[in-house]
Amino acid sequence: MAQKASARHILVKTLAECEDLKKQIEGGASFAELAKQHSQCPSGRSGGDLGSFGPGRMVAEFDQVVFSAPVNTVQGPVKTQFGYHLLEVTSRTD
Repeated sequence: MAQKASARHILVKTLAECEDLKKQIEGGASFAELAKQHSQCPSGRSGGDLGSFGPGRMVAEFDQVVFSAPVNTVQGPVKTQFGYHLLEVTSRTD
């Protein structure tokens, strides 16, 4: 069976903003709420949810984290051509 993952993310323009949001999440803030307020990606409206996808659907830097990071742990900042992401893998099948 092909690998699949579900993930959510928050996309912002600056490293500083990304690090600040990560601290807020680690302090107990809601990932989904922060995504709605701050994410530059249209997925922000749905709490940063990207749904389910297989390898190769996202940019390489993103894929690498999504298919290797522990599930339900916020990762980042991850820099891509779009900006800085906080990523959380919500489920993954191998």
